[in-house]
Amino acid sequence: MVVMAPSGDIAMQQRDLIIISTVLMLLIIIPVIFLTLFFAWRYRRSNTAATYAPEWHHSTRLEIVIWAAPLAIIIALGAVTWISTHKLDPYRPLDRLDAERAIPADTKPLIVEVVALDWKWLFFYPELGIATVNELAAPVDMPINFKITASSVMNSFYIPALAGQIYAMPGMETKLHAVINREGEYDGFSANYSGAGFSHMRFKFHGLTREGFDAWVAGVKQQGTMLNRDAYLKLEKPSEKEPVRYYAGADADLYNAILNMCATPGKMCMNEMMHIDMMGGGGKESAENREKLRYDDRHAEEGIVAPAATVPATGAPARSEPERTDGSSMQHDMPGMQSTPGMDMQHQGHSMPGMSNGADPAPAQLNNNN
Repeated sequence: MVVMAPSGDIAMQQRDLIIISTVLMLLIIIPVIFLTLFFAWRYRRSNTAATYAPEWHHSTRLEIVIWAAPLAIIIALGAVTWISTHKLDPYRPLDRLDAERAIPADTKPLIVEVVALDWKWLFFYPELGIATVNELAAPVDMPINFKITASSVMNSFYIPALAGQIYAMPGMETKLHAVINREGEYDGFSANYSGAGFSHMRFKFHGLTREGFDAWVAGVKQQGTMLNRDAYLKLEKPSEKEPVRYYAGADADLYNAILNMCATPGKMCMNEMMHIDMMGGGGKESAENREKLRYDDRHAEEGIVAPAATVPATGAPARSEPERTDGSSMQHDMPGMQSTPGMDMQHQGHSMPGMSNGADPAPAQLNNNN
């Protein structure tokens, strides 16, 4: 129900789009249902008073109605979709606070950097120097600029009362511009399945007055600890039902390191690798960069594997044995084929987050950039 009664202007416009589209389609659906029932009753076999015209085959007026009405609705839906696609583009900066108020010229948006972890949410407030886990707050009627990424597998950042869902992907940054117009506590969660702890990957979003937000920030700074690289690497490890955490300070370049997959010491950042590629590559000497670019198995030495990875890619046992329709077990490998290093999807340029090669994994960054 919150989708149909949101508290943010972007979500309200999306709600209006749902209503408009539904009403336009019902303009055809309702008459068709009514006429279907009416014809069945009007021309029933027992009604001898109904007109019987077995040789009838054409009516220009009926053809015009049959084709013109759906065409008009399709044109209307197309126009609404075209306008809304551009107006509600999540990357597009806001131009209003709500339907009646434009954004004041001197308004500075609140920047929030979002990281989807396994299985919790990390929020950076770079201009305020603080960070939080599983709790987000913003002043009412202040534009919010979200920058969104992930540390592991793909997730989806979603606060139904605020705006539509936006995907969070490792090594990539997506954006969302939104504003909350009413005070309150709202639910946020991941809308894309991401492994065992997905069901509890939830957080609270607080819409506060300016004074309330300032007090919240002061509380974070008073109660919080420091989020440095070591603290982040501990936080990043998969865990479920994480409590709310406050960080009074955070390393200034930590979000960019997470985005470029190099928060772990000794790793090469993706933007550095892309710069090497842009300059023509590093030649044979770049082979030594391989270890610096390994990412998906970064916790392997601690016995932690990628959340969704199983055999044969990682050697981790499958959670269940697939069954054929005839009742026999299904082998993981194709008949006549051997699982050999260097012949997986990564080496074919199809590396995906959360996948690695068992014997000698190729770095996802290197494959993506190649």
